[in-house]
Amino acid sequence: MKKILIASILTIGLAGCGETRTDRTLTGAAIGGVSGAAIGGLATGTGGGAAVGAVIGAAGGAIIGSNYRSNYRRCYINSAGREICRRYRHRM
Repeated sequence: MKKILIASILTIGLAGCGETRTDRTLTGAAIGGVSGAAIGGLATGTGGGAAVGAVIGAAGGAIIGSNYRSNYRRCYINSAGREICRRYRHRM
């Protein structure tokens, strides 16, 4: 049970991966769907439970991924050889 809980927490964190809102939505849906199928299948022991878990997980992952905003940095080396980093914020 602890492994399932840890995997679920990690997949929620990964749902925000991607630079655009569409990327984050699709990543969240994919991760949520796979996680939901695994949890539903383990919890019920049936294919129907896995299917319901996949649908619920994909919907939840898409919602979380779509609404996730993160701060990220882009760095580059300028002509003088100095590293320049800028912080950006995703917009919805």
